[in-house]
Amino acid sequence: MRILVVEDEKKVAADIARALEAAGYIPEIVDDGEEAWFLGDTEDYCAVILDLGLPELDGISILKRWRSSNVATPVLILTARGSWSERVEGIDAGADDYLAKPFQIEELLARLRAVLRRTAGHASSQIQIGPVLFDPRQMRLSVDGTPLQLTPLEYRAVAFLIHHRGRVVPQHELADHVYGTNSDRETNTLEVLIGRLRRKIGVGLIETRRGFGYIICAEEDDHESGGENDSVDGGRGKTPDKTNKTNSKGRAK
Repeated sequence: MRILVVEDEKKVAADIARALEAAGYIPEIVDDGEEAWFLGDTEDYCAVILDLGLPELDGISILKRWRSSNVATPVLILTARGSWSERVEGIDAGADDYLAKPFQIEELLARLRAVLRRTAGHASSQIQIGPVLFDPRQMRLSVDGTPLQLTPLEYRAVAFLIHHRGRVVPQHELADHVYGTNSDRETNTLEVLIGRLRRKIGVGLIETRRGFGYIICAEEDDHESGGENDSVDGGRGKTPDKTNKTNSKGRAK
């Protein structure tokens, strides 16, 4: 899953990027407000981590522009501003969650998982689809209670498809969220990856729609985990839809 990280403090951005990569995401870092607005408006991201204090264009202005353009990508705000009025301003501008600096990186990841879960319409942190149990917190996929040994690329692919279950995901979109947009790869690389996943899973979880892409359409049941709680009331609960594109990173302080 591609995550846009908008942060002008290099150390904070690097800490976030490392944590996201370790958690199976593809972080893309920008430190300029204007570039962040443009990328968020034209590219397909699963979520945005947005600092408010940015050069050129501040985070609240970026967020307002996105929402006025019907960009529904979930946004998690980071800021050193701690007053309740500023938190309210950010949420009213369209943020899905808010995290004040300094913060623990584990809390950032938990809040990101919660935002993604709400956006996909899941009630809990684990997702049961037939015999398959997906646990993003543990980065684990199990079949009939047996954990599968997945490579990072295999995990990214199945996580993205589960996150968008019930929707046909075009090959180019899935490839972007598995390999990144700047990765050189053979045209059949994704097909080979999906083939390996199907052999490991051993059930008909991933279906192919010839000429369109892949879909997970099996019936889903939320699996209660007693884990993370949604941290902000009234999550947006919208799934980004950007089929028409203009364009083809311990404790943070």
